Amino acid sequence: MNAWGLNRFHRVLSGGGLLFSAQTVMAAGFYLAELGTPGSLGTAGVANPTNTFTADSSWANPAGMTGVEENEWVAGLQLILPNVRFDSSVAEVAGDDGGNAGLPAGVPSFFLVKKLSDKARFGFSIAGLMGGGIDYGNEFVGRYAVTRAELLGLGISPSFGYQVTDKLSLGAGVSFVYTVFEEDISINQAALGAPDGEMSVKDADDWGYQPYIGLTYAFSDRAVLGVVYRAEMDVDLEGDLSFKNMAGPTPRANSVDVSWDNPQWLDVGFRYHVSDETMVFFNAGWQEWSQFSENVLAIQGGLISPVITLDRNWDDTWYAGVALARKLSDKKGFSLGLSYDSSPVEDNFRTADFPLDETWKFSGSYGWPGKGKLDYAVGATLYLVGDAKLDQTAQGVRFAGDYDKNILFFVGGTIRYVF
Repeated sequence: MNAWGLNRFHRVLSGGGLLFSAQTVMAAGFYLAELGTPGSLGTAGVANPTNTFTADSSWANPAGMTGVEENEWVAGLQLILPNVRFDSSVAEVAGDDGGNAGLPAGVPSFFLVKKLSDKARFGFSIAGLMGGGIDYGNEFVGRYAVTRAELLGLGISPSFGYQVTDKLSLGAGVSFVYTVFEEDISINQAALGAPDGEMSVKDADDWGYQPYIGLTYAFSDRAVLGVVYRAEMDVDLEGDLSFKNMAGPTPRANSVDVSWDNPQWLDVGFRYHVSDETMVFFNAGWQEWSQFSENVLAIQGGLISPVITLDRNWDDTWYAGVALARKLSDKKGFSLGLSYDSSPVEDNFRTADFPLDETWKFSGSYGWPGKGKLDYAVGATLYLVGDAKLDQTAQGVRFAGDYDKNILFFVGGTIRYVF
């Protein structure tokens, strides 16, 4: 890369114009706690660590699989419908606020539990652990930070659960996660008297793995504790780098490596059976998003191959929630959930690619029996995100404002089959 191109890179990257999809990260990071199943999507993820009922326990808490009495699979599809709108108060370049920048996404899921013995279970899951994108458009006032970004993370997870005693079960698994990312950033060429250029990262992808372990402990027939720990995961994406409409010499760089760490995650839950028909759930957790804060880019293919580190100044996050599930008949029931997630970033460090703030989640689901060995369920979760104030300078151009309408709506349906 020549000196002109290298200087441009530093100006783009130092402005924080890097990475990811706003709609996948409105909670405490970009992990999706809602799996698309009624016990998860319908409880805002609160029931995950004490799930001992259905096949999605193979991912939610592998120890909970020992409570699944029959072989079964659950398949579902979850739609993410975002409303992400920036309202600028300062804009040093002409343009617009980007309208609704959130892109709808579909997140599939499949979960299986196979009974190996009275005490042992094998589990398998395929789930979209993250997915979606933002598109502010090429006229966005913050286009020198980001114009478009899309992220997908798909996890394939075998797991095993074993009932150690009548009260204690243990489980473990590993998620093999395929991550793919794309992003476009406008390049400020005003100093050359030229219109904007564009830098694009295409097909940046990687396979990684994330081990997880869990336990369930029954204090009594009514009270159950669940604990799940997911380890840190290294992500090192390799993708193509391209430029368009450059006024000066086009940088020769043609590839980029983007790396970060998905943080470790501790989730603790408690379930209490108020009666044979009614259960209440509580959960709380911690995610080490300060570990994700450092993003590293290695630009390759030019005369110079710089390695650039961006510190997002993120903090660890915590969350807590409560949910209720009630059986209406043998196979009919509903659930409701409420959860709160803290923000990983303070106002003065927030960037347009990650407009995160504290999040409130409200959930509900309804399930009913089908013919034969089939059951069905639908569920939904509404994310209400804080106003997410933003004041960012990218490539020497400042823009500021807030996201006064950050809302995400998750809606999904599942089919359950017992065999």
